[in-house]
Amino acid sequence: MKTWPMVRQLSFYFPEYRVVRATELAIRLMPPLAVVAASSQLYADGWAALPQAITIALFFISLPLQGLLWLGWRANHPLPLSLFDWCNNLSTKLQGMGVTCSPLGAKACYQDMAVILKIAFERLDRSYWEEL
Repeated sequence: MKTWPMVRQLSFYFPEYRVVRATELAIRLMPPLAVVAASSQLYADGWAALPQAITIALFFISLPLQGLLWLGWRANHPLPLSLFDWCNNLSTKLQGMGVTCSPLGAKACYQDMAVILKIAFERLDRSYWEEL
């Protein structure tokens, strides 16, 4: 989650930007909402509704975990050939500029692409990204 570059241009091509934003929001909002939802259930139905209140609280708390699990799964997912070629071209362009950036290996994944993109957004000027 911390590796992916938070640049709005990438949101048109990759869902990671939106998932990272939603997960960050869920990490902040879901624990208080879990408490409010569980306590309102207990207030409305009394202690007899304790199992339902616990279930509701666990559901709200699990939402950020689902985002983190998806990001972890996606980070280890292999790149399609089109993205693999694009990332290799980007890394050779960065190496031509003198930036230390390792080319992608045969088993490149989205985590490797995120590292290259983060370096590229820090080093390349805006004219390169406007071509996308």
